[in-house]
Parts: sequence; C-alpha cells; structure tokens
Amino acid sequence: MQPGLFSLSLAVSDIAISKAFYETLGFEAMPSCGSVEEKWVIMKSGQTMIGLFEGMFEGNILTFNPTDVRELEQRLKDKGIEIDVPVKGDEGPGHCVVKDPDGNTIMFDQF
Repeated sequence: MQPGLFSLSLAVSDIAISKAFYETLGFEAMPSCGSVEEKWVIMKSGQTMIGLFEGMFEGNILTFNPTDVRELEQRLKDKGIEIDVPVKGDEGPGHCVVKDPDGNTIMFDQF
C-alpha cells in the first residue's frame, strides 16, 4: 500500500501571519493551491510541503495524497482499520480520515 505524497496540514489562527512566517523559512505558496482570501494555502520548500488552514479543522493533520483514495480506503478497511470519515462519491477528488493508535489524525486526500 502506498499512502502517497506526505505533507503536514496545520490549523492556524491567522493565515496571513502564518504564510509570512513560513515564507521567511523559505517556503513558497504553490500556484492554484489556495489563497489567503480562501483561508487555506499549500506551501513548498524543496520536497517539503505544508498546508496552512484557518478555521477549517481543529489540530494538525498528517496528510497523504494517494493516487486512488477509494482503493486505499478499501485496503485500510480490509486490514481492520476504522475509517472516521469515509470517501464521498464513487469517482473524482475525495478524502478519508483515520486515527492512529494514539489518536493522531491522518487524512488521505486525492485531488
């Protein structure tokens, strides 16, 4: 099972301040991946990606981008992993959410 590209999704209190901070660390906003006005933005520095999200969820989330989230979700179910948020719809973009044994949130997000 390949979980896909990894990034950390951060719950931030002020998207503009957070974006400026991460720009200082060398991150750049990715084109067509959110905006300050939309209250979310994906940023990249080398091979490291982070997502900044204001008011969209509580806590930080480990995020993976699989090729086929529905297939991955079925494999997780087959291995007895409980799905907290299942994929909606039969095709196209989607995501599912699980928790690891310590309660950390993991999202598999296909876009």
